[in-house]
Amino acid sequence: MFGFKKKKLELAMPVDGKIVSLAEVPDEVFSTGMMGQGFAIEPSSDEIYAPVAGTITNIFPTKHAISLKTKEGLELLLHLGLDTVELAGKPFEMFVSVNQKVTPDTLLCKMDRSQITAAKKSAVVLVLVTSGEDVTVTDVDNSLHGTICGSVKIG
Repeated sequence: MFGFKKKKLELAMPVDGKIVSLAEVPDEVFSTGMMGQGFAIEPSSDEIYAPVAGTITNIFPTKHAISLKTKEGLELLLHLGLDTVELAGKPFEMFVSVNQKVTPDTLLCKMDRSQITAAKKSAVVLVLVTSGEDVTVTDVDNSLHGTICGSVKIG
């Protein structure tokens, strides 16, 4: 009735690695929160999983970004690397398609970090909530994909 009973939706690490603050991401579009709140991960693996259970709503033609929506209406953007749009999809191999239902156990794609860094790009992975909700990030260090690393209050 007064919003005291908001549900908390947990966010999982989509890739093995270390969480870094969005403020530390060297791209103003992300570091200032223009694209939404969330967190970034310096990946230690090439396998990218879903951060939540939901449905794939968009895969960018260059495969550098994937949009998801949960049954609760939360909208997320998984952005793979910085300026990787310029690589025309070459470092990415997709395993999912639009309208596919996914869980944090679903392998979405593989990202060839060596190809990205060879092109002088950052391989940082960003998880952004684009539907406006506040994100709380748990301080986890060098964690495996699937580890709960944040939450969003919804409802």
